[in-house]
Amino acid sequence: MPSRTTAQQRSPRFLVFLRAAIALQTVAIFFQAATAGLLLSSRYGETLHSAGARGMYAASMVYVLAAILVWRPGGGSPRPILYASGFLVLASVQVVLGIAHVTSLHVPLGTLMFGLSTLQLGLALAGRRVRAGAVA
Repeated sequence: MPSRTTAQQRSPRFLVFLRAAIALQTVAIFFQAATAGLLLSSRYGETLHSAGARGMYAASMVYVLAAILVWRPGGGSPRPILYASGFLVLASVQVVLGIAHVTSLHVPLGTLMFGLSTLQLGLALAGRRVRAGAVA
């Protein structure tokens, strides 16, 4: 009699993907902070910041996809989907504020997003929630 079901066997693979997606998102947001400084000090900063915004938004979508994979085929908790979807909403608001040049909200929201993403990454890597699929 097998001790683990198929869903439980697949879950670690999807958890690795989820951790990688959170790491990618965190790095993308850090890149945005660096290019924000370039935006103020060089002529190519706007191009890099704009490209980074697209990358950060794509990384947020990958995070949502990874959370769905942990839940549905992976057999894990649906909780990471809530976190990933909330982050995608924040990323959407961030893009709108950036396009509208509302820096008084854009910069603090970016700082908050970096902090939240770093916190999620730390929790995911530390494995504080050891239940199958709850690490996110």
